[in-house]
Amino acid sequence: MPGSGRLARTRRALEEFQARSAREEASRDCTLAALSTLARPFDRHAGPVHLTGSALIWGPRGTVLLLHKKLGIWVQPGGHVDPGETTYDAALREAAEETGLPVRHPVKGPQLLHVDVHPAADDHVHLDLTYLLLCDEDVEPAPAEGESTQVRWLSLEEALALADDGLIDGLQRLGEMGAACRN
Repeated sequence: MPGSGRLARTRRALEEFQARSAREEASRDCTLAALSTLARPFDRHAGPVHLTGSALIWGPRGTVLLLHKKLGIWVQPGGHVDPGETTYDAALREAAEETGLPVRHPVKGPQLLHVDVHPAADDHVHLDLTYLLLCDEDVEPAPAEGESTQVRWLSLEEALALADDGLIDGLQRLGEMGAACRN
């Protein structure tokens, strides 16, 4: 079955994920249950509920958030999974497109940082897996054409004050990791 390897890796990452709040626990459990019932969980065209990949970026000036063009809230970069991608591939691609920053996964490989289930802008539901991405350069965001132009570096305190509630657990976890994020 095509994609069964990425499905198994996704399930394993979720099973190992330690939720820090009731919301994160419910999101993790909902996503795991969906992986057992959805025929094509990575395919946004297969139905109104699907996996997405997003990123919390850690760099020289803190983290990066963007103002979502449709929802009008401050969120992490991320989006739908393209054919053949994993959620962590989508997180890397979307973060690069939406911020223009040279981002990478940690040396040890993709690290699941946060899980959230939330409604999207047009009557579907995202089972969102957020990964840690690193930006080693002190450069300004330069989003691709068509992306939100409201993208900026923020201290963790600023990000916590601006971010959508669904991202708070991930930002707090990022803050606790601190300098250990650099590898």
